Amino acid sequence: MFFHKGISIGFLVLLCMEYEYYDHPHLVSAAEVLRCVEQEREALLRFKEGLVDDSGLLSSWGSEASKMECCKWKGVVCSNTNTAAHVMSLLLGFNDSDYLYFQPLGGKISDALLELHHLTNLDLSGNQFDDQFPEFIGSMKQLKHLNLQECFFNVTVPPQLGNLTNLQTLDLSLNSFWSESDNLNWLSHLSLLTRLDLSFSFDLSHTNWLQQILKLRSLQELYLDGSNIAGAIPSANYSFASLSTLDLSYNEFTSTTLDWLFNISTSLATLYMFHNNLDGSIPDVFGRLVFLEDLDLSGNMLEGGISKSLGNLSHLQTLSLSNNDFRGDLDELFKNLSTKVWMSLESLNLSYNQLIGSLLDLKAFPTLRNLYLGSNKFTGSMPESLSQHSVLEQLDVSFNLLEGTISEANLTKLYHLKRLDLSFNSLTLQIAQDWSPPFQLNYIRLGGCKMSLPHFPKWIQTQRNVEWLDLSYAGISDEVPKWLWSFSPALSSLNISHNQISGVIPDLSSTSIDMIDVSSNKFSGPVPLFPQNISSIQFSQNMFLGSISSICTVQSKYALLDFLDLSNNQLYGEIPTCWEKMSALEYLNLGDNSFWGEIPYTLGTLYNINSLHLRGNNLSGELPSTLKNGTELLFIDVGGNKLTGNIPEWIGANKYLMYVILSRNKFKGSIPPEICNLTYIRVLDLSRNHLSGEIPQCFNKFISLSEKTTATAIPGVAITYFPTLYEPLKQFEYAFVQWKGGEFEYRKILQHLRLIDLSSNRLMGSIPVSFSSMRGLVSLNLSRNLLKGTIISDIGQMEMLEVLDLSRNQLSGEIPISLAQLHFLAFLDLANNSLSGKIPTSTQLQSFNASFYAGNNELCGLPLKMCPEDVPSSSITIEGRKGIKKDGGIKSLSFLQGFGISMAFGFIVGFWGVIGSLFLKRSWRWYAYFNFLDEADDWLYKATVVPFRRFRRRN
Repeated sequence: MFFHKGISIGFLVLLCMEYEYYDHPHLVSAAEVLRCVEQEREALLRFKEGLVDDSGLLSSWGSEASKMECCKWKGVVCSNTNTAAHVMSLLLGFNDSDYLYFQPLGGKISDALLELHHLTNLDLSGNQFDDQFPEFIGSMKQLKHLNLQECFFNVTVPPQLGNLTNLQTLDLSLNSFWSESDNLNWLSHLSLLTRLDLSFSFDLSHTNWLQQILKLRSLQELYLDGSNIAGAIPSANYSFASLSTLDLSYNEFTSTTLDWLFNISTSLATLYMFHNNLDGSIPDVFGRLVFLEDLDLSGNMLEGGISKSLGNLSHLQTLSLSNNDFRGDLDELFKNLSTKVWMSLESLNLSYNQLIGSLLDLKAFPTLRNLYLGSNKFTGSMPESLSQHSVLEQLDVSFNLLEGTISEANLTKLYHLKRLDLSFNSLTLQIAQDWSPPFQLNYIRLGGCKMSLPHFPKWIQTQRNVEWLDLSYAGISDEVPKWLWSFSPALSSLNISHNQISGVIPDLSSTSIDMIDVSSNKFSGPVPLFPQNISSIQFSQNMFLGSISSICTVQSKYALLDFLDLSNNQLYGEIPTCWEKMSALEYLNLGDNSFWGEIPYTLGTLYNINSLHLRGNNLSGELPSTLKNGTELLFIDVGGNKLTGNIPEWIGANKYLMYVILSRNKFKGSIPPEICNLTYIRVLDLSRNHLSGEIPQCFNKFISLSEKTTATAIPGVAITYFPTLYEPLKQFEYAFVQWKGGEFEYRKILQHLRLIDLSSNRLMGSIPVSFSSMRGLVSLNLSRNLLKGTIISDIGQMEMLEVLDLSRNQLSGEIPISLAQLHFLAFLDLANNSLSGKIPTSTQLQSFNASFYAGNNELCGLPLKMCPEDVPSSSITIEGRKGIKKDGGIKSLSFLQGFGISMAFGFIVGFWGVIGSLFLKRSWRWYAYFNFLDEADDWLYKATVVPFRRFRRRN
């Protein structure tokens, strides 16, 4: 569920004040006993009939005697008048917290709501209704507040909405009103609007949005982020007199198209323009908005320093410049900042830039409460001024190059600290086990910081409000303390991965943990019970033992689990079948355990699965056909099992598959031609099976392998399963593949790998000519098959090829000259074929060991023996002698005779010296000796033939 950041606290407070104090002074909660109007109760029940409520969100609604009082129903707020209690508000908005217990409402919004004549506030946000926008809402003229955010509407907004002339707030964000025929003429009639949110719903590049919005003279808050607005906007004849908040993020504005901002409003206090196309220095127009208090320009391409105009914004309290291209040190960045700004700034975000030097001296910012400097290149130690900055609430200096020691003295005066992120620097925490901090943190990230002692930091036990705890890569070698699982009731994210922590994890089902990562430790015992609503479990690379039946406790109608990694443990038994209720799962890794039995067909109910790893187990049977339902699948690895049957044709129906690893199984039959439909395939590994038949001729359809770029975008597909808790630390995807003759694990650079491995099968026929079109392929392994014919002549077009293994086949003919054009080739194996002719000359081809050409009896040329046409005559013929010049001829002939006698004598001595040694020294192996002869042959050629030819040229 996406909760729009534009819904401000101020707005919510204003809304509550309005209902409680202004319009309805007699409002009471639904908990009081009131008699609602029968007509309105019946209208609400008819409204409920049109809805789909699978999780019982509206279970309190009903016609039973115990449920007759509609003012007690969920989401219903009534007034208390002298005559009747009318329904004034219907608040059925679905937010993130509701996912813990319910599912969004669906179905159709009934026009029975028209009978609620006193309804002034309607909130149906976050539900999943039918795509048709309910036009009848335009007749509910008494409405003052309408919230239809993220209701999955995807048709045009009816112009009847303009009839709601009493509306004060309107939220239509996160829908899909993207028709070019849309216009916003209806907006101009809503003259009382103070808050308007159209974010991520309209394509405003095709509408008259500005002209219509400018007519809303009472507007105070305007949210147009994600509306495809680009280019210069014409200057307006008049401005918003009261506009204080404007959100234009996620659009296409450039630095040269912003002058209109100053013309539209000079009273702006909050301006969000993150993720646009702003570049160069910060535009001066922002400095002309003299009442700005909150400015967010993150996610652009800005550089340089803070301009003089921006440095004079004396009311500025919050400044976010993260995710830009600012470089240099902070003194240079802030040189234009006025004293007034230094004194007023409360929150500063400079993370994800290229800043260097020392950290900020906080003495210059006496009111600064929030400081974010993560993901830069700051060096040195923590400044002393930081430890004296008692007003500091949030500190993030993660992912820098800081070093030194952090002790209690650095933290003792930070009384108000709530967030502490020192992760991934070269810092050491030297804090006493019995230290009692003066603060209560809710966010602790110390990943990558080394503990002065390898014990679990006990002072964390004093922090009772922690929601997020990261102690990964901390050098902890200790048994996990029992208090860790209960010290903070609010704990939702726990990461203690990549340490040497041991122990058994207890039952977690009653905790509030949402994400847990204990991977790469020494935990043992069974996999524990988890909370039903957990979303991410990382238990890989430990010593967990037994079955994983406990994972079935996670299944619930709420389906929140999206990441599960239990790989590299000692787990065994059959894989459970309880996957139907885990429909949110996107990443599943059970690899490198000892599971047996068949792959459960219920894995096919994981409709959102992106990545499935079952490698390295003892699974048998066939791939279940239900897996074809995983249309979002990008990565499947079932290598190293005992799977049988044919490679299913349906695997080619999933056109988004990028990594297919079926190696080291017992698959038989031919490679289905449907596999060529995998347009975006990057790694295809079918090696070490029992496949037969010919290689399909259609591999040229692989777009990702036909392009030389390292990445090919997939339209409309995004991998979403990386939890932000772990994303900065590592890539989750990995693959074991054959590379340069051995098996290697690819993890961090897997995205750059382009590989086809069909080795160790029984494939016949010739190498398809279409292979030459795969210009982006990095590794091709067809070894240990029954392939015949020649090596394709255009193999030199496979420009990116680094690994080529065609050994142990029945290939014949000459090695193509174009093979010498593969300048990136680092591994080549053509051994044990029937190749003939001369090895082409190139830097790469002559650098490989002769063993990679061995077993081709008619192959010659370096690094093998010389070809016959390159071997000189062993004697000089009579005709040759006649050709000797008379001038100096006797001298030359005498030289040749003497040279020949010396050479013969030397050869006899050398030959019997080696052979005699073989008789006397049995530990010498014959193959070593003949390797010596090969090398001696090369030496002899260079020592005799070459000088002889030079001699003849001189004479």
